[in-house]
Amino acid sequence: MGLFDRVSRVIRSNLNAAVSSAEDPEKILDQAIIDMQEDLVQMRQAVAGAIASQKRQQQQYNRAQTEANNWQQRAQLALSKGDESLAREALVRKKAQTDTAASLKTQLDQQSASVETLKRNLIALESKIAEAKTKKDMLKARASAAKANEQLQSTMGRLGTSSAMGAFERMEEKILQLEARSEAAAEIAGADLESQFAALEAGSDVDFELEAMKAQMLGGATPDQGQLPAADASTAEPADKAVDDELEALKSQLDQL
Repeated sequence: MGLFDRVSRVIRSNLNAAVSSAEDPEKILDQAIIDMQEDLVQMRQAVAGAIASQKRQQQQYNRAQTEANNWQQRAQLALSKGDESLAREALVRKKAQTDTAASLKTQLDQQSASVETLKRNLIALESKIAEAKTKKDMLKARASAAKANEQLQSTMGRLGTSSAMGAFERMEEKILQLEARSEAAAEIAGADLESQFAALEAGSDVDFELEAMKAQMLGGATPDQGQLPAADASTAEPADKAVDDELEALKSQLDQL
């Protein structure tokens, strides 16, 4: 294979690819209907011309036939008048018109067949155009639906990988983290409050127990829980004297041993 053939094939393939990619189905279908309409106009003009020619040939045939009949009548008239030479001349004219009529009849038959063929082709073309229009509308609807679906899928694909969707996902993750931290802070605050109240309650128990022990040592009554003994100076002094007396008694017992 020569270099020129290879280059030519590459150029033609590239041109075909460019044309195929540039073809819009809806525009191509509309243009096809326009082309068919133009063919229909030309076909109608051809049929009209053929019918006009047929009518002219029919008129010529009728005139030739009429002239042949007229010369026949003239030949009979001349013969009846005894003018044989004139009758012979009339018959010669009649024969010429008869031959012309026969030739025109052959052409007329051929023209009539051609007109009938053109009429059938015209009817077939009109039917094809009507069918093509219906099919064009259906194909255009399918093409529009396919384009809309393609655009939808393309949009969905871009949304799945776009930075905007990525930003939404990141912000959602941050919001989840903030919510988790907020919940943890609330739990910590609640636990600290509980521990403070527990410490207060524990401190109250210790204070109560301390007062109870002091009251037993002094021989006093056990105070109610949650109520501290009153710090009265008149009662505090006898209690200290009793403790001192008991301490002196213990010392005397130790000295006697």
